[in-house]
Amino acid sequence: MMYEVTQGIKVSVKTRFEGKVVDQGLPCNAFSYLVKIENNSEYVVQLKKRYWAIKDSLNETEFVYGDGVVGKRPVLKPGESHVYSSGCLLKGDFGEMGGYYEMVNFSTTEIFKVTIPNFKLVAPQGVN
Repeated sequence: MMYEVTQGIKVSVKTRFEGKVVDQGLPCNAFSYLVKIENNSEYVVQLKKRYWAIKDSLNETEFVYGDGVVGKRPVLKPGESHVYSSGCLLKGDFGEMGGYYEMVNFSTTEIFKVTIPNFKLVAPQGVN
């Protein structure tokens, strides 16, 4: 499990290969990832936006921007956490993802970036 801590917010990621699928007529590798966001700071924070870079071994990079995570914009009090799962498709046998969340500190109204650790996505057939 990979993790990164930014201003007391810990983001942990665990990945899993889900199998081969066909997307728009092309073979792809399906991956899921489980993310845990823990508020170890002394402030109430809210996740507002997400920014991802998804790199495929075939030299393709997809950028994903949007509000919240899987339809939610969780508010985390000190000591609270939020867990969600999502997934992606890669044309190649391996790739990586990383990015950041944009969060707001309710006490100071400061908007800050929380790093999502870079993590690898590897299909079993991609391991030598």
